[in-house]
Amino acid sequence: MSLISEENVRGGNVFRDLSADDEEWQPTEIESLCMNCYQNGTTRMLLTKIPFFKEIIVSSFSCAHCSWSNTEIQSAGRIQDQGVCYTVRVKTKQDLNREVVKADCAITRIPELDFEIPPFTQKGSLSTIEGLLDRAVAGLEQDQPARRAAEPQVAEKIEEFIQKLKKLKDVEREFTLVIEDPSGNSFVENPLAPQKDEALTVTRFKRTAQQDEQLGIRPDVDQAEELAGNDLEAMRGEVLVFPTNCPECNAPASTNMKLVQIPHFKEVIIMATNCDSCGHRTNEVKSGGATEPLGTRITLHVTDASDMTRDVLKSETCSVLIPELEFELGMAALGGKFTTLEGLLKDIKDLTVSKNPFICGDSSSTDRVEKLKEFAEKIDKILAGEMKVHVVLDDAAGNSYMQNVYAPEADPEMTVEKYTRTFDQNEELGLNDMKTENYQEE
Repeated sequence: MSLISEENVRGGNVFRDLSADDEEWQPTEIESLCMNCYQNGTTRMLLTKIPFFKEIIVSSFSCAHCSWSNTEIQSAGRIQDQGVCYTVRVKTKQDLNREVVKADCAITRIPELDFEIPPFTQKGSLSTIEGLLDRAVAGLEQDQPARRAAEPQVAEKIEEFIQKLKKLKDVEREFTLVIEDPSGNSFVENPLAPQKDEALTVTRFKRTAQQDEQLGIRPDVDQAEELAGNDLEAMRGEVLVFPTNCPECNAPASTNMKLVQIPHFKEVIIMATNCDSCGHRTNEVKSGGATEPLGTRITLHVTDASDMTRDVLKSETCSVLIPELEFELGMAALGGKFTTLEGLLKDIKDLTVSKNPFICGDSSSTDRVEKLKEFAEKIDKILAGEMKVHVVLDDAAGNSYMQNVYAPEADPEMTVEKYTRTFDQNEELGLNDMKTENYQEE
């Protein structure tokens, strides 16, 4: 039996990067009971790291007596700050090959069939859309013999539904696959990365108290927003410190928070967390004010390397577009940030290339890797001032900002446009159902 060495545990290396070249890192083998024939089989467990999916536990069971086998993936990392919902329009058979990381707490839906797989009814998996359909069919077929004997009519209806699920793999008509994960740890591949995938929609959402309870965490109380609601005058010029846990190693840490006035803009709340145990550092920016009546679209024509030093405030509701690269980064992808244009572009490069889970190992393809390398090279040229592009910050909430180096005069290379939000944008911001008139009278 191969065991995790005590030295690795002491050194904090229980989870290591997945690599075929690491011969020392072997899976742990455990003798365990086979649930098919009730003889002893073998479970192999590997603790590893996958970019974006953080630490995971890959387990595989096999039985030498009955040849039954089973594989499973469990997230060993932290629950993300927001949930995520992926909506895919499956139009061709090629779309069935999209790779999917589905956490065990995720809900899977196919609206056209009124079909839903509730959370915690399946184990986490790394598969494809076709694999998810096959798994759903296998789950429904499992108890069919017993149903045919006890309830023939029910078994017949389920058989009809199974045939509808199987027919989806022919893609004779478009259908929609929705994966909603309150933990934020599920993923669906974008085969066009780094370009925008018109068939894939990714939205982030705040968990409900019931979802927090299902995940085994207390209902989320945003301490920063509570403090922001207090006397702001007392917060100006003072750094507030409150205890928290490190998002990487879960060791006790502290978060510093300060209210900062950005010239020619507004007040924002900057939060920074430093961990003395593992050295992890993170920062986040929240708007200190309300949602603006109009959305804001800031367009900067990057013509020189000096533009990289411009200060940028990107709120959680801001999308980033680079038309020359046919690139669009959806809102909430990088969270709220107060950085420079150089820092923002480097974060985009890391997110789409360095930390992309689908360009390494068996998930990678030559065309995809080459496309992303070419994208990274173009980002490097922009950073060096060798490529002129337009960088667009589109914030429906109006809470993003880019420094005007000519202030208070107009910036010839930058335009700021105010626009009226669409119904869908208001829906994403949660404004359509918000009641503000005479709310105290009820």
